[in-house]
Amino acid sequence: MKNDRLNHAGYLRAFAALTAPPGAKARYRRRRDNAGDWHAAAQRNLFNRMPGQLYHCLKNRQLFDEQIAFPTPQELAVAAA
Repeated sequence: MKNDRLNHAGYLRAFAALTAPPGAKARYRRRRDNAGDWHAAAQRNLFNRMPGQLYHCLKNRQLFDEQIAFPTPQELAVAAA
């Protein structure tokens, strides 16, 4: 069963995230460019990540840090090495 209100709220939240935080916008662009996702799919992927980030912050009593939430490809390569 699909929750239309949550779906709409998620769409708006992800859309708003594309304009301000550079990390979220970079993740969206990577999904569009590298994965070949359409706009809606890349935006949905961005929103799907957000509840997990919120859960992590609440569980660990930490403030949101964009560098941790949306690491750049260079940071991912350094972490994998």
